[in-house]
Amino acid sequence: MLKLLQSALQRLLQVVEKLFSAVFTPAWNPLYHLGALTIFFFWVVLVSGLYVFVMFKTSVFGAYQSVEHITHQQWYLGGVMRSLHRYASDAAIITILLHMLREFADNRYRGTRWFSWFTGIPLLWIVFPLGITGYWLVWDHLAQYIAVASSELLDALPIFTDPMARNFLTPESLSDRFFTLLAFLHLIGLPLFLVFGIWFHLLRVSRPTVNPPRGLMFGSLLMLFTLALFKPALSQGPADLSIVPTALGLDWFYMPVYPLLDYGSPKLVWTLLVGSSLFFSIMPWLPYRKRAPAAVVDLDNCNGCGRCVEDCPYNAVTLMPRSDGLSFTQEAVVNNDLCVSCGICAGACPTATPYRRKSELQPGIQLPDYTIASLRDRTIHAGAALQGPARVIVYGCDTGPDLEALRDSGVAVVRMPCVAMLPPSFIDFVLSRQHADAVLLTGCREHDCHFRFGVEWTEQRLNGQRDPHLRDRVPRARIARCWAGTGSPKAVRASLAELRAHVQALPPDESVAKIVTEPAHG
Repeated sequence: MLKLLQSALQRLLQVVEKLFSAVFTPAWNPLYHLGALTIFFFWVVLVSGLYVFVMFKTSVFGAYQSVEHITHQQWYLGGVMRSLHRYASDAAIITILLHMLREFADNRYRGTRWFSWFTGIPLLWIVFPLGITGYWLVWDHLAQYIAVASSELLDALPIFTDPMARNFLTPESLSDRFFTLLAFLHLIGLPLFLVFGIWFHLLRVSRPTVNPPRGLMFGSLLMLFTLALFKPALSQGPADLSIVPTALGLDWFYMPVYPLLDYGSPKLVWTLLVGSSLFFSIMPWLPYRKRAPAAVVDLDNCNGCGRCVEDCPYNAVTLMPRSDGLSFTQEAVVNNDLCVSCGICAGACPTATPYRRKSELQPGIQLPDYTIASLRDRTIHAGAALQGPARVIVYGCDTGPDLEALRDSGVAVVRMPCVAMLPPSFIDFVLSRQHADAVLLTGCREHDCHFRFGVEWTEQRLNGQRDPHLRDRVPRARIARCWAGTGSPKAVRASLAELRAHVQALPPDESVAKIVTEPAHG
């Protein structure tokens, strides 16, 4: 049932992603930068909120009047800032919910990734009260409704000795000090908790992306300005505790649970809120699945170069002082609680070379369930069965497109957890030893790698921008890449057909035809 739901969501999101990529290009696709966009919207909320607060009066009678003055008498700046504050807050909720939906659909919330998902749930308990207190401060009809409903919810908890609802029985029962406290919560207290929560949420992520691409940033800001100009945020009449508002315009992004109070008790609403939060919190363990073994370090082949540390997407590998007495100063150490078993570290290790024959192929770091030696064996076995004039070995990742339909007499498939697990020397090995005439690399969508940096690191290694890089002698004309993801099998087939046609048209290449003898390592 869970897989069916995830599969359906994946198909739906892939349709939207293709549309956005066509409009914005993959680099600026909003669905690939939801977390960074959320943080950007929070910055817009902060800057616009500071301006509004300068003009705001924290008193029962001054709150509504000051907001109205900002909105109408100073519409050219204050009104725009108020609207920006409102729409950026709503946009943040949208990106948060979409971010959660995508992580769930792509199964990026389980295993060692539980931490980011689990710490993201409490953030919702900060963001929603933050938005609700903002509406409360306006002190219009909607704020009055929120005040009464919120006090009913809070009174259902054994927190206050006196019912909070008493503060909203009559106009005289509400004091200016209450607005001062509310302003403190909205402007200082809750934002501080939010900043700390975001930092904690990203604690285990290497190189977290906190800023979206500039083009996407400016486009989002332009969208918010357009909304602010053509549909400004307006108040809904001054609050009056002597009457009960009958017609209200709710912000459904922040207040979806308030109407439930009309159909159930506050305790029922709390049960729904707490129960759903607990359910979402334990989702990474439902159902329980055995984790793949973490990467292991072989100190006899580790010189502490740090490439695996640099390439790990989740800070699972660190350098520590040498413990085996060898002449090197440092060694790689794997934190099993952080390792996602992607194998990117093995692809970064300079000792993970398939040419190694005089000694066992045992690199400095690798996955115990998918060793570099087994990757070489699978490559050799795949190449041995190939026939025809344009033999191709396709290397793909487990989270990329389905490659089984590509297999034929001239095409072999070798899969691994992440395509960045493949050391560039394997491509040299395949072409120089004539195991195949060409190599096709495929995997997740560009800018949306399941393991964050797999596609990017692979591209940089092939382009000579990252160690270990592909040697200059390797003919690039015999290498193709297709970052299609799970939703574009046709794109992979088209890339494969184009590569085979291109290879058949190439003149004989001595650099490929001859067997290159490499010096043995170890």
